[in-house]
Amino acid sequence: MPPSTKTHDALAGAPSIADEIDALTDPDFMTSLARGLAVIRAFSDSRKPQTIAQISQQTGIPRAAVRRCLHTLRQLGYVDAELNNFTLRPKILTLGYSYLSSTPLTVSAQPCLDGVSRALNESCSLAVLEEDEVLYVARSATSRVMSVSLSAGSRLPAYCTSLGRVLLAQLPEHELDAYLARVPLQARTAHTVTDPDQLRALLAQVRRDGYAINNEELELGLRSIAVPVRGASGRVLAALNVGAQAARVKPQQMLKEFLPVLRQGAQELAVLLP
Repeated sequence: MPPSTKTHDALAGAPSIADEIDALTDPDFMTSLARGLAVIRAFSDSRKPQTIAQISQQTGIPRAAVRRCLHTLRQLGYVDAELNNFTLRPKILTLGYSYLSSTPLTVSAQPCLDGVSRALNESCSLAVLEEDEVLYVARSATSRVMSVSLSAGSRLPAYCTSLGRVLLAQLPEHELDAYLARVPLQARTAHTVTDPDQLRALLAQVRRDGYAINNEELELGLRSIAVPVRGASGRVLAALNVGAQAARVKPQQMLKEFLPVLRQGAQELAVLLP
């Protein structure tokens, strides 16, 4: 989730990232490695340099430990610094490249996404559910329809996105219960569904229909539709969506024109999955 949300949750009494790390009692668990990864992720939603104090506030990790993590990352070439302002270096991309270059779905998905995007003249994305959020693993963009730029590696809330609702709708009941107990349903716009019972009902409808439409719940002016991507076993492993400007594309048009193209794309992607 965005740093601002993490900070808000910490102030509200929710456990910090450091608390979650310290709560793990497995004797083989490397706390120092977990802290280093948490420090790297503290940069993920910020376009500005970060200070030791800011990263410590975001993660709950003591400043001295943050300083040692940043010193190590700098020595290894993953982080740069000017005075007390730290930024990631291009070498950090190698950590994600191994996944993107070795996973069949991401290796072969781009031509399919490009085809969907060309057919509809809209941006198309592929995502998975990762730590309560939607994680983009591939994208074909025709234009920018959101205030933030999206690309592989971007993360968004699951509860108020079409991709996320497709993925949440497939969770077993006990996993969905845990998600709703864990994740605050914060209003991103006046249209965002924040009532857990109403969201449950919407997810049940998504499960029955086999698609999800999002009407300006994530951002005003943005409308999207998503479908599940299933593996050979029939299990939903990812979601495929198309986003468009709400003023230009109505929900009925998404159902009539976009949905068949998305479902065809999902079938093409399914053959790439185990």
